[in-house]
Amino acid sequence: MTTMEKRIIPDSELIINSDGSAFHIHVTPSQLTDNIIVVGDPGRVNMVASYFDKIDFEVSSREFHTIGGTYKGRPIMCLSHGIGADNIDIVMTELDALANIDFATRTVKPQLRSLNIVRIGTSGALQPDLAIGTPVIAAKAIGFDGALNFYKNRNDVCDLDMEADFCEKIHWNKLWAHPYIVDADKELVARIGRDDMVHGVTITANGFYGPQGREVRMPLADPDLNRRLEEYNYNGCRITNYEMESAMLQGLAKMMGHHAMTVCCIIANRMKKDASSNYKSGVEEIVKTVLERL
Repeated sequence: MTTMEKRIIPDSELIINSDGSAFHIHVTPSQLTDNIIVVGDPGRVNMVASYFDKIDFEVSSREFHTIGGTYKGRPIMCLSHGIGADNIDIVMTELDALANIDFATRTVKPQLRSLNIVRIGTSGALQPDLAIGTPVIAAKAIGFDGALNFYKNRNDVCDLDMEADFCEKIHWNKLWAHPYIVDADKELVARIGRDDMVHGVTITANGFYGPQGREVRMPLADPDLNRRLEEYNYNGCRITNYEMESAMLQGLAKMMGHHAMTVCCIIANRMKKDASSNYKSGVEEIVKTVLERL
């Protein structure tokens, strides 16, 4: 292939459905909006969309549920990604393809289209002073999942100094995937976060139970890990909470030229060992705030 020839992306690398939609999320290029809210729970998409002025489309496939429309006259869509960084790899790649791949020619478009993506989720606090219901922004996210490490330019978007410090002070187990640390998009954080949300360091875990230090029936490889995470401090930054998607979302967004951040409602405090299942009103308040500011 000469330098003048465009790479044609094979069918096996980017599967396009017969209706012209992206393989997993079933959204078409014409449906894509520049402002996107992503949530884990497919059912939460309906709650977000209940605030839209009007609904233009709705599609659903597996855990991926999308409703697109307008909010105060501005095009917007809400998409569910399910649980875990592996699902974020799917959603981010397909959203980027909708924005920046010509589906007819299977080539990259000459002009980059950047998306604004805000994830709204739930989370467990690692600091005793973070009360249930507190909104926490993942100003930095530490990925325990290792998924971003499969991409060539991960070092370009990661805080390598903090990674080294974190591994040393936490006594990182070499059997685990190497952690990666990515900042949220600063402009998006400034627009969404302001002073009514905590700006913290969020851990993206690769599981809900053992990888987050929960011991049900199986013993943990490192039962002291959460205590060390609570005590960790890097240039005044402390680890605030656990969830399962932020680091991959923010890492891929930076690599692809998009703007992404996460804000989570604290629904459990791991240090105090308390939790609440009545968290929907807290999440709904975050949704209303994000819609106003996005």
